[in-house]
Amino acid sequence: MDLAEIPVLSLDADREALPALIGESFRTFGFAMVRDHGIDRDLIDRAWELTREFFALPVETKMHYFKAGQGGARGYTPFRTEVAKGATEKDLKEFWHIGRDLPDGSPLAATMPPNVWPAEIEDFQKTFTRLYAAFDRVGAELLSAIAIDLGLDARWFDPAIEDGNSVLRLLHYPPVGGDAGGAIRAGAHEDINLITLLLGAQEAGLELLGKNGQWLSVAPPEGAMVVNIGDMLQRLTNHVLPSTTHRVRNPAGDRSTHSRFSMPFFLHLRSDFRFVTLPQCISAKNPDRYPQAITADDYLQERLREIGLIA
Repeated sequence: MDLAEIPVLSLDADREALPALIGESFRTFGFAMVRDHGIDRDLIDRAWELTREFFALPVETKMHYFKAGQGGARGYTPFRTEVAKGATEKDLKEFWHIGRDLPDGSPLAATMPPNVWPAEIEDFQKTFTRLYAAFDRVGAELLSAIAIDLGLDARWFDPAIEDGNSVLRLLHYPPVGGDAGGAIRAGAHEDINLITLLLGAQEAGLELLGKNGQWLSVAPPEGAMVVNIGDMLQRLTNHVLPSTTHRVRNPAGDRSTHSRFSMPFFLHLRSDFRFVTLPQCISAKNPDRYPQAITADDYLQERLREIGLIA
């Protein structure tokens, strides 16, 4: 399979040129790769340790943290629960969700339940609270560059993501056996949110659908994160920034018998944000696809129903 030749951008060295560079990468691939993001290496290493420790717990223990009716918003979601939009086969994964801790009395509390934490894993809450905050910071920096590329003020997204419904997902794809090298661990899909920041894509399996209809392998260098556009940003920009279809395929050979772990941070808007297509993304050749306003939470609930997380 061909490799997606996505340029690796530096959040430090490329700071001045980042808006144009990330805009070009997004328009070409729907994806970007970013290094020098500033998230502490020791923090990331500790997060991986705790992720492996949690998923190694007995299923009965993990199920104590499954909250039925929440759509997987917080805590544990068991193996073979989520299904890609339009697919029939459920994904070969289990995951844990960490969300934002809202201040007391927040009007957004009805759409953002409180976190739950596994009592069995020492330092879990402390570590992932810190990592969530670090992803939050990097995500805001990347959105600032995206805003500039779109001709907006650098801080345009700040109020739109303040107390946003962002989610840090700890993902485990269990081994599926050496005879299942072509198995799809996560079906072809597009993400729901604004942008996704992903750690753990060094392990083979992540693929994006190129504009020519061919699947391309995504392989970031060590220490870099993968960033991709979600459907919310696609909607807001009237498809000027496209949300690219991607999947996770079980690798062939020896790696097919290994677990795959990854950590996507799904950066979301505030639940009460109302989508209004950006005027600069509307033209005679690209008329407004979304003339009817909808809140970010309404959109999210619609998509959660489509992927089987809520009824």
